[in-house]
Amino acid sequence: MSSAPLTRFAWLSVAAALVTIALKSAAYLLTQSVGLLSDALESVVNLVAALVAVVALRYAAAPPDDDHEYGHEKAEYFASGLEGGLIFFAGLAIIVSAMPRLLHPRPLEHVGLGLAVSTGASLVNLVVARVMLRAGKEHDSITLEADGHHLMTDVWTSVGVIVGVGLVALTRIERLDPLIAIGVATHILFTGVGLVRRSMSGLLDASLPPPERKLIIDVLERYRSEGASWHALRTRRAGRRAFVDVHVLVPGAWTVQQGHDLLEKLENDVRLAVPAVTITTHLEPVEDEASFRDG
Repeated sequence: MSSAPLTRFAWLSVAAALVTIALKSAAYLLTQSVGLLSDALESVVNLVAALVAVVALRYAAAPPDDDHEYGHEKAEYFASGLEGGLIFFAGLAIIVSAMPRLLHPRPLEHVGLGLAVSTGASLVNLVVARVMLRAGKEHDSITLEADGHHLMTDVWTSVGVIVGVGLVALTRIERLDPLIAIGVATHILFTGVGLVRRSMSGLLDASLPPPERKLIIDVLERYRSEGASWHALRTRRAGRRAFVDVHVLVPGAWTVQQGHDLLEKLENDVRLAVPAVTITTHLEPVEDEASFRDG
């Protein structure tokens, strides 16, 4: 997969962030709502995160070189980790901006027009978020998924803020505005922590998830009928690419050509079962006790 289609989605996120920053800033200036201000601040974070995603996707798509023989796909984990950190600090910034208004509430202005503008911005984010999430799953890109989740967080933030501002206008309870902002910010903090944890797991070479490992094991088990067994299966993921290492045991009387032909078929079947996989096999004689060591 070349970088062009994926960076195209990231640039879409950049454009959405610019539009929503303008709309949400206008909504804040109209209403003077701290909730709408916090919403605008999160869109600034969205813009930074989208630009980081563009850079990361370009770097991750670079082919292997002498210094990075396994490729550059892990760059996506750095991008998603940074995005998770930005989401977390956006939540903190919202809480900090809401606290003074909680202590010293003030009336809102031009609520109807402000909410209409903010709703328009939220619809932009909703459409782009759904596109990003779908593209992230289709292309197995954690960066696009992180960006999509980030935008969906922004959508839910906006919904909470709009509801809060509307309740303030109806009830005249001005402290509802900062309270809603703080509640939404708490949700944002947990989203950021989740993204950081997922990125750290990828950087630490976590195994493939159980459903994918089962697909690989099912392929390996099929070859027992041809006289081959296996052990020492190891898996990991780097961005969109999966890596599989496994030892395959065959009768010692087989010729090199027989073993090679079986491994070619086995590796091809694994590639069909798990997209974008790099598989490394090690052929061993089943009669040798040393073959069963996992070193």
